[in-house]
This record gives sequence, C-alpha cells and structure tokens, in this order.
Amino acid sequence: MPSVNPPHSLKLLFVSTPVGPLGSGLGGGVELTLRNIATELQRRGHHLTILAPEGSDLGDLPIAQIPGELQPTAQTQGRQTPVTLSAHSVLANLWEVARSRQSEFDLICNFAYDWLPFYLTPFFQRPIAHLVSMGSLSDVMDEIIERVAIAFPGSIGVHSRAQAATFSFGDRCRCLFNGFDFGAYEFCETPDHTLAWVGRISPEKGLEDAVAASQKSGIPLKIFGYLQDKDYWHEIRETYPDAAIAYCGFLETKQLQRELGRSRALLVTPRWVEAFGNVVVEALACGVPAIAYRRGGPAEIVSDGETGWLVEPDSVEGLVEAISQLDRLDRRTCRDRAEGQFSVSAMGDRMEKWFYDLLGA
Repeated sequence: MPSVNPPHSLKLLFVSTPVGPLGSGLGGGVELTLRNIATELQRRGHHLTILAPEGSDLGDLPIAQIPGELQPTAQTQGRQTPVTLSAHSVLANLWEVARSRQSEFDLICNFAYDWLPFYLTPFFQRPIAHLVSMGSLSDVMDEIIERVAIAFPGSIGVHSRAQAATFSFGDRCRCLFNGFDFGAYEFCETPDHTLAWVGRISPEKGLEDAVAASQKSGIPLKIFGYLQDKDYWHEIRETYPDAAIAYCGFLETKQLQRELGRSRALLVTPRWVEAFGNVVVEALACGVPAIAYRRGGPAEIVSDGETGWLVEPDSVEGLVEAISQLDRLDRRTCRDRAEGQFSVSAMGDRMEKWFYDLLGA
C-alpha cells in the first residue's frame, strides 16, 4: 500500500452506482454527491477517474464509460431478496475494470449500494472506501457491510447519524454528511405562490402525501424528478384528479435551483429513512424552507422553526399545519444556516481526512 500523507495529492478511482448513468436521475442523490465530491477533490489537486455506466455525463469530470445491464434499485427489493447479477452486468463490468486498473491509484471509493464491491474488498490490493447511500434495507447487505466494517475499520462512510443508526454496526461507520457549492444556487427573496416536491417518483418517496397537503392547503405543487414508477404516478393522478399539481420533469442543477427557488416551501415526505436529503440543502440554499417528516437525514438538516418545520411522519395534517406557518420563517436564515453547515469545502476536508486515514491504517 502506498504511503500518502497530507498535503500530497491522491490518485483516486471513483466507482459509481450501477443503477443508471450519471446525469440521468436514476441514481438519485448519489449522482449529485459523487459530482460534488469529485469536483471539490479535483479542485484541490487530486487526480480522479470515475467509472460509471455507459451514457454518463458530469460535464468536465473524467468518466470512463462502462457498458452493461443496469442493476435494480435497492429500494424496490425486499429485506429477504437474494443477491442477483444479470448477464453482462454493468456492476460486474465496473468492478472488473477497477480490479484491472487498481495499481494506477492510491485508493478506490465505492458509491454503489450493492453486494459485489463489499464482497470483493478483501481481494483488492488497494484500499476501498465505501460511501453507503442507504440505511438498512436488506439482510444480505447488512451482513456484508458489517463484515467489511469489522475487517477494514474506518472504511464504511455514511451521510447522517440517522442513517448509521439503522445498522447494528452503526458505531463503526464514519459520518461524513454532504457538501454543496453554494455559488451554484441563487437566493430568492420573494417566492411565487407554489410549493415544491423533488425526488424520484416512486412509492418510498411518499409523493401522494405532498399532493394531498397541497390540495388541502390550496397552494399548487410543482413536482421535479425522475419518473421511475409510472403506475404509481398514474395512481396519484387518479386519486387526486382535482389537485393543482404540475410535473416539471428531471432537471439538472442549474435549472432546478432556478425553479425550486421560486417556491414557498419544499415538502419532504419519504416513507423510509433517507440517508441524507440532498434536495433539502439545495432548497435551503435558494432560501426555500423545508417541511419534512421527522425521519432520517432531513431531520438532521432542518432546524425546526428556523429553516423549516419537522412534522410527525406520514401526517398529512401535520404538513398542512406547517404550511400555514411558513410566514414565520425567514428565507435568508435558511440560506445562511445551510451555507454554514454544508459547504463543499467542509465536505472536502472530511473526505480528504477519511481517505488519508484509510491510507495510513
């Protein structure tokens, strides 16, 4: 293992999620997280290569396009679902390339929430840092991540304390949070009379609660994100035929922040424990307060009564009550608090420290 100490630059290999091309929206918050980390570390002089599914695009970041069949998302699987790997799997192809090129790098960072990279960890000569993007969803995943956490101390990173708490081995995880380039987000002092909801349109995201709250409050709702489950979307439209909702599609950051910033509030309604909640910080960066269920990562981001409201999970009435109190919140405070806690520079410090610690272990 190479001996690397600050402030020496690192040669880093990032291996992306296998559920979709970067830039497509299929990878959810992992796409933005990977882009922000890669951009900041590259700015600091580290040398990066990103392995990602064919069709990926993150602007000027260096991506090696890897072909293959995409993996199903973990959220669509049950706790007892066995591990599967299709023929010509992009997951297998990504890690075969990582294995064959590992000698070119000091360290590999895994962004995939999938069994294979954890299983392969002992067989690699280079250390692997695993940034886990989900809470506990699968027995087989919990088992393999814990095995790696024990055998390779410090190698498991998570995004929030709430995420770590879903694992029996949470005390072995390194909490890294996320970071954002606030220069990419414009502050909006005066919003339109609309609410916003952002995320993959899939049952675990709880979009129907936001639609119901919008209808009860009488404030139109703009919906942004990748339409993953069309049957679910059609069911919502049939259940709330008179709701004043508009689906605005999946937008890249520059477009999204412009549209999102004009909203009175962001509604955050997950049915499950979100590892972090990138979109909450993105909204706050625009001055948009967040109304979120007191569940998972968003509950660690929102300061109740200052940058938004935290309400009882799965309570539409709680959302409606919080919407009625939006005038009590200051939009400038939302921006300032988020910028103070979740800057891309602070995240870069945490990631560098994590990588150097692993290389020195």
